[in-house]
Amino acid sequence: MSESPQEPSSIRRAAFGVLMDAETVVGMYEYLAERGVRIWIDGGWCVDALLGRQTREHPDLDVALDRKDEEEFAEHMKGLGYTRRRDGDDTAWNYVLTDGRGRHVDVHVFEYDESGKNAYGIAYPYGSLTGQGRINGHAVDCVAPEWMFAFKTAYAPEERDLKDVHALSEKFGFEIPPTHR
Repeated sequence: MSESPQEPSSIRRAAFGVLMDAETVVGMYEYLAERGVRIWIDGGWCVDALLGRQTREHPDLDVALDRKDEEEFAEHMKGLGYTRRRDGDDTAWNYVLTDGRGRHVDVHVFEYDESGKNAYGIAYPYGSLTGQGRINGHAVDCVAPEWMFAFKTAYAPEERDLKDVHALSEKFGFEIPPTHR
């Protein structure tokens, strides 16, 4: 594999930049894995990974990252041309990296203590990062289906969230709450 994920020949633009395509996601995932940095796919790409197919375009990539790997992750992402965007909405544990070409990675840092309790950052419930999915035929670690469904139904939905919830329900048999029907 090359040192950086391949940029597709035709790139479509999202409202705030370039769409995050499957080839870039897989390239980044494998690049980091080859260097010993584990990430878990979250958000819309997680839904698609769990479904095993891309269902919509994605303006960004959401990743969960263990705090112990954050420094090495940042170094490797810098090598891929990604830097931290400072816009006032970021925190030490939730921030956006951008590559200057318009692609965005939304980073969600977490840490568990010895007993499995969240000790820092994004409060991923223990056991929620046990999902396995496929993007472009490549296996990826991601949020477990039942947790992704719970996360997607915990807030007032936008149209894309409704589609995600219904697709997860259809594949995994989850009961759709009235707020998302």
